[in-house]
Amino acid sequence: MRRRLLALVCVSATVLSGCGLISQDGGSERHTVTVWLMKDSASQDFLKRFTEGFEADHPDLDLDVRIQEWTGIGDKVQAALKADGTDGPDVIEVGNTQVPQYAEGGRLQDLTLESMRDWGIRDWLPGLAEPGQWLSQQFGIPWYAANRVVIYRKDLFEQAGVDEPPRTREEWLTATEKLDKNGDQGIYLAGQDWYTLSGLIWDEGGELATQDGEGGVWTGALDSAAALRGMAFYRELQALGDGPVDADEEHPPQAGVFAKGQIAQIIAVPGQAQSILRENPELKGKIGFFPVPGKSADKPGAVFTGGSDLVVPKNTDQEDGARAVVEALVSTKWNTDLARTMNYVPNKKSLAKDVSGEEGIEAMAAGAAQGRATPGTPRWGAVEADNPIKEYMTKVLKGAKAKSEARKASDRITELLDVNTR
Repeated sequence: MRRRLLALVCVSATVLSGCGLISQDGGSERHTVTVWLMKDSASQDFLKRFTEGFEADHPDLDLDVRIQEWTGIGDKVQAALKADGTDGPDVIEVGNTQVPQYAEGGRLQDLTLESMRDWGIRDWLPGLAEPGQWLSQQFGIPWYAANRVVIYRKDLFEQAGVDEPPRTREEWLTATEKLDKNGDQGIYLAGQDWYTLSGLIWDEGGELATQDGEGGVWTGALDSAAALRGMAFYRELQALGDGPVDADEEHPPQAGVFAKGQIAQIIAVPGQAQSILRENPELKGKIGFFPVPGKSADKPGAVFTGGSDLVVPKNTDQEDGARAVVEALVSTKWNTDLARTMNYVPNKKSLAKDVSGEEGIEAMAAGAAQGRATPGTPRWGAVEADNPIKEYMTKVLKGAKAKSEARKASDRITELLDVNTR
């Protein structure tokens, strides 16, 4: 997920009450639960509502919510988990794919029992629930999700005679070919958008890496027949536009490219539509959304599920209070409130109906049911840092043989995931 430079900011007392004071009515001592949440994950209005509601329901607890930046958060969290727990966080929001690296070494509370008994584990989005596990135990509790959909120009679709959004891959290619004419790009797809490629690979039954049994060795898997089929479709789709083959979707930011050009489609989270409209207000009313099409019309394509999980450090001195905060944040009431406020997908599949009525969120929620996450190993961060997947994609799009390049990239992934080489 997102990673930005850390800046610790305690939400002001005018927004969030409580700093662990003794109650004024002579009652028992109040306890402070310190919560680290990431910048822009929740609005100030939501935090105010939640804090007031939580403290009313838990008169012995005060919340101290401290807002973090994503960049550099990994080192900050690791330091907090290793500390003595004094004045440290009791609940931490983390990227859904980051949980294993924090759980390794036994520094997080095991929340498996509460997940199964009270918090609805069977209804959680798989793309949030699965990466929250480590060695068959649940350490990360799904909070919210955001995944990619297709953002499209309704006017360009109409002009090209495409009457409705495609539901299958073949329909998608056919429609995009019609759209890729007369100076328009059928789709703007950067050559190194490996998140989109991952979904296509998963749809084919492939994986980025596989593990030899629980606790076994991880091996890169881009050279499997299924993964190669995913890359073949990516190459065919990417050719129906002028996206750069040697850059990812943020270089340049694809929302800006979409806003300025005659581009029919991009693959992005729905929130990017706001960026597009800020740059080009004339597109208001012309932008639509649909789920990434699957191989058949009965379900959307697989997508990488981004989002956040909540974890409780092992060294917390407010264990009961921390669990109460997590329980409240993931409850139906507050989770749907957050989703409506921030245009997220709720943490449970059954809650999708509660955010219906907004086209982008509905498309995202439909895709989230097919959501996946990166391999559940603490060393996956090293793969993303080096990212041989991007290099592989560029080489194939420039004409290199996919199977041989996939083998090289898979070998590099295996090397990066091997604990004995790091």
